[in-house]
Amino acid sequence: MDMERASISKEATILYNGFIVTMDEQSRVYRDGAIVIARDQIVAIGQSSAILRQFAFAPSLLSENQIIDLHGQILLPGFINTHVHTSQQLARGIADDVDLMTWLHGRIWPYESNMTEEDSYISTLLCGIELIRSGVTCFAEAGGQHVSGMARAVELLGLRACLTQSTMDYGDGLPSSWAARTTADCIQSQKENYEKHHNTAEGRIRVWFGIRQIMNSTDRLLIETRDAARELKTGIHMHVAEIPYENQLVVDVRKANHGTVSYLEKIEFLQKNLLAAHTVWVNDTEISFLSRRGVKVSHCPAAAMRMLGFAPIREMLDAGIPVSLGTDGAPSNNRMSIVDEMYLASLINKGRNAYANKSTDPTALPAETILRMVTINGAKSVLWDNEIGSLEVGKKADIIVVNASSWTMVPVHDCISSLVYSMRTENVVSVMCNGLWIMKDKKILNVDEEEVISKAKQVSIEILKRAGIRIPNRMNYVN
Repeated sequence: MDMERASISKEATILYNGFIVTMDEQSRVYRDGAIVIARDQIVAIGQSSAILRQFAFAPSLLSENQIIDLHGQILLPGFINTHVHTSQQLARGIADDVDLMTWLHGRIWPYESNMTEEDSYISTLLCGIELIRSGVTCFAEAGGQHVSGMARAVELLGLRACLTQSTMDYGDGLPSSWAARTTADCIQSQKENYEKHHNTAEGRIRVWFGIRQIMNSTDRLLIETRDAARELKTGIHMHVAEIPYENQLVVDVRKANHGTVSYLEKIEFLQKNLLAAHTVWVNDTEISFLSRRGVKVSHCPAAAMRMLGFAPIREMLDAGIPVSLGTDGAPSNNRMSIVDEMYLASLINKGRNAYANKSTDPTALPAETILRMVTINGAKSVLWDNEIGSLEVGKKADIIVVNASSWTMVPVHDCISSLVYSMRTENVVSVMCNGLWIMKDKKILNVDEEEVISKAKQVSIEILKRAGIRIPNRMNYVN
């Protein structure tokens, strides 16, 4: 007990009198729960009375800031956003209401190719602030050009992340600086990112390999990426089957039976470490391929509805595929709120199911399923479920505090339902990652939010000028 007291006295935090949603295998919810955190881990969880009795000595040893009465607020695992382009945050609003190929070739690639490492750092800081405010403690970067800039920002913000470089070695529309890269360059730069940044920031940063999309990847890049990721025991993040044009191009050029997923199965690219983003245009056979190979899928409802279409999410979940949620980047979804994506995911998929089956089914993607998608399914998708995604003894202390006592959520008759259908970003009041608060009482702690916003405004304009991008006027503006 003396050793336990010494450990508790120095580094513990006890949160009690809260509604704790664990998202563990038993889906346990404690109506009056408490959790004990020491260093970066959860060391106890249960009913407040039992926890306070177990640690009865703690109040005399801990400071006021280490014993926290939640006053009935809701405690959850930190949300996991499994598809976000942090380097695109400064491009919010530059590519609205255009098709995907115009979006890529005319706006986003010129923008990204004119970014510096410092630009990426500022963009990631700005994106990270929005992620934290929506309760995200971990995200999977979908790919940018400057991983070092991203890593600096993630370390400072206190977030957890799987970072990737966006790689392409083939195809139409590439900026000249990107088109000059060889396949060997793409693989080597990613290995260097891994050596430099993997498992840094107290273990909060992991480096993955990235494939932007099959339309801009040679077979050699696909196969060498697969092999390098397997060798380094890390993940691969790739946009998969986004639009019908992509599938048709794969059929025409690569002679696949149906499209991207069928071809990736053919070359043995589908593996347990693959996170497939969007995955909208797939048939039943391809869903079976994804399930059999253990592939994870990131569903981005807002971005999909904006440019891509209806993904067969219920069919994937029924097939046992761990489907998680992502926001995508700011130019394809102007809101980086995973809270919004939860709400949209349920409603969109209820509507899609009704349309596809010619009958309504309000039970499609119920609230508890959606909550799993942003917690434990998200953790599985980023290959981190042994440490995050649920509140359990021995797991990392990645948690969020939600205040349900506001006009957005009152009354709360069903906690799980209210979290999915009623919660807004402003209900997230505090966020902890790896045992440290990164937002407390709605204040971002590790960066000066106003300073980041000011820099972001300035830098975003400079990038537009370098890229030569002009945003057309929609209305008759009068100066």
